[in-house]
Parts: sequence; structure tokens; C-alpha cells
Amino acid sequence: MDTVTAAATAATTLAGPPWHGGPPPFAPILGALMFCLLIALALCALFFTVMRRRGGPPPWVRAHTGAPRTSPEEDARRTLADRFAKGDLTVEEFMERASALNWTPGSDEGPRRR
Repeated sequence: MDTVTAAATAATTLAGPPWHGGPPPFAPILGALMFCLLIALALCALFFTVMRRRGGPPPWVRAHTGAPRTSPEEDARRTLADRFAKGDLTVEEFMERASALNWTPGSDEGPRRR
């Protein structure tokens, strides 16, 4: 029975991990990384909670107001038409700037889809 016990002990000792009963050498690094991840997650949750309580939706929702988005070209056309309506531009200036936008005033064909 002594040989069987000795053989079993030798087999389990040889089959065990190379650090022989102590923690693996990478355990402190994994623990520190998990702790940093937990702290970062808690800070993010705190940040979003505070921002949410200050009012308004998160930044990625704030951009969407429910109204359809307009293209920069449409915004430029609207600004140009407003300035012409206020009298800031002459007819020549208006037509010159409209041609720079590839826009023929009076034709509202809307955005082109390709």
C-alpha cells in the first residue's frame, strides 16, 4: 500500500501546475486589471448618471431631435436665400453664390439620391 500511495502522490505532483501550490505568477496582474476595469466601469456609470440627471438625453441621442436632418447644401441654400430676402445681397451676388452651390433658385428638386 505504501508503493501505491507513493505512486499516486508522485503522479499528482508531476501532473500539477508548475508553481507547486502557490498562486500562478500572472495572478496579481489579472487581479489588478480586473480591479481597474471595475473602477472604470463604475466611473462611466457615475458619469452617465450625473449627465442624465443634469437634464437631457445622452450626447448620441441629443443630435437627433426628431426632425429630419438637412444636408449642408440645403442649409447653405437656406442661409443664402435668407440673406437675399433681408437685402444683404444684390441680385448679382445672390446668383453668383447660388451658382457656386450648383443651385438654380426657384427649383426645389430636393436632395438627389444616387
